[in-house]
Amino acid sequence: MLPLDGVKILDLTQFLAGPYCTMVLSDMGAEVTKVERFPGGDDSRRLGPFINGEGYCFAMPNRNKKSVALDLKSEKGKDIFLKLAEKADIIVENFRPGVTKRLGIDYETVKKVNEGIIYCSISGFGQTGPYSQKGGFDIIAQGVTGFMRMTGEPGGRPAKVGIAINDIAAGSAAIYGILGAYIHKMKTGEGQYLETSLVDAGLAWTVWESAAYFGAGEIPEATGTRHRRSTPYQAYQTQDGYVTVGAGSQRLWERFCQDVIERPDWIQKEKYIDLNKRMENIDDLEKDIEAILIQQPTAYWVNKLDQAGVPGGPVYTYDQTLNDPHVRSREMVVEMDHPKLGKIKTLGIPVKYSKTPLSIREPAPWLGQHTSETLRDIGLSEEEIDQLYEENVIYDKYPEVKEEN
Repeated sequence: MLPLDGVKILDLTQFLAGPYCTMVLSDMGAEVTKVERFPGGDDSRRLGPFINGEGYCFAMPNRNKKSVALDLKSEKGKDIFLKLAEKADIIVENFRPGVTKRLGIDYETVKKVNEGIIYCSISGFGQTGPYSQKGGFDIIAQGVTGFMRMTGEPGGRPAKVGIAINDIAAGSAAIYGILGAYIHKMKTGEGQYLETSLVDAGLAWTVWESAAYFGAGEIPEATGTRHRRSTPYQAYQTQDGYVTVGAGSQRLWERFCQDVIERPDWIQKEKYIDLNKRMENIDDLEKDIEAILIQQPTAYWVNKLDQAGVPGGPVYTYDQTLNDPHVRSREMVVEMDHPKLGKIKTLGIPVKYSKTPLSIREPAPWLGQHTSETLRDIGLSEEEIDQLYEENVIYDKYPEVKEEN
């Protein structure tokens, strides 16, 4: 038994924000059916690396899902979608605002056939406002939210956050928004429409930065790895790499001086005597700390930090992260079989439940893999399904491969 067993979701999303949202819901047990155009499908299907004609990038956020390839611009395709919508609990889409209305699959239209539907839209800038009609990818949102001005080294060019942070923020906002709407429906029977955007969701994560601006008019700038309010709290160079140190409180600072770098005299040193003084003299502090840390390798300092009870760790490259014994022990890298990619590795599930542990049950589907199966479920005959294939209303990329039900 999984938390969302029995919940049916139609997924009209592509790239990352929407698919990330529906991936998490599918991990929770929801039956997610991707409705894709053809012959291309979700745009992330064209992102490499490729194995046997299938993209690895698509496989990551689309596990535990089914795929129906459907021409939504045709009347028959739209009719099929509305039949699927009748039986759905949730619909998630990330078209540019106005597209679903033009296609005749918007919330108001779906609501006529399914009063209790929960319909979630994800867009670059939101459904309203002067920028609503603009296209909005992650990098656009990173620029608009100010992230690129507060990332990187001081005085450097604007830098993108290393992951698609606004996409993931929007996907996460959609997840908790949908779950909130579903709880409301359980209590009242009412469905509803909800929407979020890459800009809104990313901006909502700027908690400390907004406090500094609203409270003191401060505009956050790039600080490298430094914290804007605490030190030592950054990455420092070592003999063979970098080590992170989180010793911002007075107690941890004193432990760091006494037991890690073995400079107890710094505890009473005037320019480092309290947090305010350390922040005033952060440039000197960084130089003084690195002059010591650079004498030994990262592993040496991580061990000393751990023994002293001061938070710290290595600054990994991504391959080191994925091969770290702790990451592996937490089952954050798992293997599964894909019908085209073969044996693949994927990221594990970050939330560990005691009563309803989540699971990665199925690999990402090929384009249209479940088209016939899904249409049978809504009552279409084999003859009707064959006719729809002939009329190019539906599609299956590998019709010669027997479906596995």
